[in-house]
Parts: sequence; structure tokens; C-alpha cells
Amino acid sequence: MKILIIGSGGREHALALACTKSQNVDQIFCIPGNAGTECIAKNINIDISEFDKIRKFVQENEVETVIVGPEQPLVDGIVDYLNQFNIKVFGPNQKASQLEGSKIFTKNLCKKYNIPTANFGIFKNIRESKKFIENCKFPIVIKADGLASGKGVYICKEKKEAEIACEEIFNGKFGKAENILIEEFLDGEEMSFFIISDGETFYHFGTAQDHKRVYEGDKGKNTGGMGAYSPSRLENKKLNKKIIEKIINPTLKGLNDLNTRFIGFLYAGLMIINDEPFLIEYNVRMGDPECQTIIPKLKTDFIELINACVNKKLKSIELEWHKDKSLCIVLCSIGYPDVYKKNIEIKNLDKINLENNEYIFHAGTKKINNKIVSNGGRVLNIVIRSENFKKNRDKAINLINKINWDNGFFRKDIGYKVIN
Repeated sequence: MKILIIGSGGREHALALACTKSQNVDQIFCIPGNAGTECIAKNINIDISEFDKIRKFVQENEVETVIVGPEQPLVDGIVDYLNQFNIKVFGPNQKASQLEGSKIFTKNLCKKYNIPTANFGIFKNIRESKKFIENCKFPIVIKADGLASGKGVYICKEKKEAEIACEEIFNGKFGKAENILIEEFLDGEEMSFFIISDGETFYHFGTAQDHKRVYEGDKGKNTGGMGAYSPSRLENKKLNKKIIEKIINPTLKGLNDLNTRFIGFLYAGLMIINDEPFLIEYNVRMGDPECQTIIPKLKTDFIELINACVNKKLKSIELEWHKDKSLCIVLCSIGYPDVYKKNIEIKNLDKINLENNEYIFHAGTKKINNKIVSNGGRVLNIVIRSENFKKNRDKAINLINKINWDNGFFRKDIGYKVIN
């Protein structure tokens, strides 16, 4: 069968690699892909917002299943559009994608279905927001309502910071803002919890912890993710049961009451406080770099799993996992998440010999004249699987040192809570 993966990051490279391991796959296409996917799939230069061109490509090339990696096309309704033409798509429809597309939609769902989350207020302009901030107990959290590539969240320790955050959001830093979300700060430890669903059945799909802050010690600006490890140190059967009963089940019931079902990966960003889970946010796709950390641990044939989901037969599949630990370090362009240079050659990749359970996933790369160059802020993801987190991190850093890319930087402390 032929598979199309939409997206161009490390997540999509990891999904493509998982597809290559299935005996059921004859050909993989990536729209638009990157220099890494080009080695294992055929990259197609179509903009992911051009749904009509994607549909034509799928039909002309007899693609059987489309896997959507990033959030934007999901929120924009690509699943609904392709389904009209009887094209099978792994990913949630537009209505279900509001879980990520609108933080306010999710907060209102939490309120209606008693899903534990931070107390919050919704405000329509700078004046209302600043008036509310006058009487806040700090720290507080301020969020842009729509998609912001993981960067539209401010943790404000004082009034001035909060006012600047409101001004930046309403002045369009993350796109047009009609509303802003201000919520209480929850003091606990974060955890990423994943499920896979066919709209009728769902399975737990692992846990991870990512590092959003750009600098070591979790300092500096929020990024799309500087690294991750799996499983989370917090994961246990009792907590998993609480998460499913208090957060996942009522969320899926809420969607069901809105006459929609969730198909795809659902990623709950949680705060765990005294062994109790609170929902911070939902993502309606695999995280990045959490995907690169979790997918290599999957034993079950990935395409069998995807086909079961799009055909509503997930309960016929048994999920099997490697029991070891996985850790990912992201190699970034100097200057990220602010201004950085593109098209800088990465010279030593072809000299790297990867051992078993070592992976280099391309994120922001492309090929120009047979040379691999940078094409984004997050450039490469180095992932190691073994029985030991410290061993994983040491091996990942060793590989980065061998790559020896002058224009790159990375965090050396990924996983410090589980390693130290």
C-alpha cells in the first residue's frame, strides 16, 4: 500500500521510519518532508495548506492512507475535506481539533464535564485583561487562544510581565487574537500523556516529559521543545487510571455529545500535584519531540495500527512495546527561538555510523545540490533507546559532538530530573 505523511519535522521523519518497518507498505510520500525523509520516502513539494493539490496527488497516486503530522492542517479541516472524497485520514476532524485550536473551547469543556484544570478567566481586550490582572495573585499564566507552535504561553511572576504578555498577544504576536486566557499557576510536575483512538476504542500510547525552555535548568523562553524522555518518571498504573477516568473519558464524552468522535493521537499536557492530574492543554497530534522519543519504543506494526484506526478496528490490535527508556536531544540553530540563519551546511552527517537503537531524525533540514543544510530553528533530533536514561543522554551528546555542527547548540541537561 501507499502512505502519505503530511509535515516536514522530526515527528514526520519518525513516523516515516516507522512506516518503513511495516511489511504492508510499498511506498511512502511526504508533503513536503525534509532531507531525512528524502532518504526513505519520496518528498513532494506541495504546501500543506493547499488541500486541493494534496487531494489531487492522493487520487492520482492511489494513496491508501494519509497521516497528518502537524496541528495547523488538522485545525484548518484537512480531515473533513479529504473524507469528502472517501480518502482515509489518520487524524481528528475540525470539530475535534478545537481541543488544540482553541484553548477556550477546551477550558469550557473542562468546566462543563468537571475535568480538573486550573481556574481561569477569558478576556476580549487589553483593557479588560489589565483590569483583571490588578487583583491577581502571582504567578499567573497567560495564553494566546489559538495555535502558537508551543510558544503562546507566558508564566508571569509580576504585574508588569503580565501586562506585556497581554499586549503582545492582542497586538498579534501569535496571529489575530479575539480572546485571551488568564489562569492560575499550578505548581507541580508536568507530564505528557498520549492515547491513540479510532473514535470508538482508545489505547494509552505512552508518556513523556519534554523540555520547553531554551536554556539548561529550564530557563529562558519557551520553544517548540529542546528534548524529551520517555516514560515520564511520574507514570504508574494508579495515576494512569486517574488520568483516563478524570480527564480522557470525560473529554471524549464531551466530543461525543457534540456529535463528533476523535480519531488519531490525542496528547494531554498535564500538571501532576500530589498524585492528582490537572489538564494544562490538549494537542490533537503527536508531540514533537515526544513522538521521536515514543515511536521507536513501539513493537506493534505501525501501519497495522494506523489502518485499524481509520477502519474503526483498533480493538482488533494488540499494542506491544519495548520496555526500555528513550531520550531525545534537539540540536538547534544558534539564535533559536529568536532570529537564526538558514541554509547552513551540516557536513558530517554522512560520517555518522548509528548503532542499534540510535536514531537521528531530521527536523529543519533540506537538500541543496546534494548537501544537507539547515532549514529551521530545530534542526536534528538525536534519540537513543536503552535501559538507562544517563546512558541515553551520554550517547546522544557523543553523537552531537561527532556531528560537530558549528551553527548548532543544544541542552546538555535533558532528563536531569530522572538522571540526577
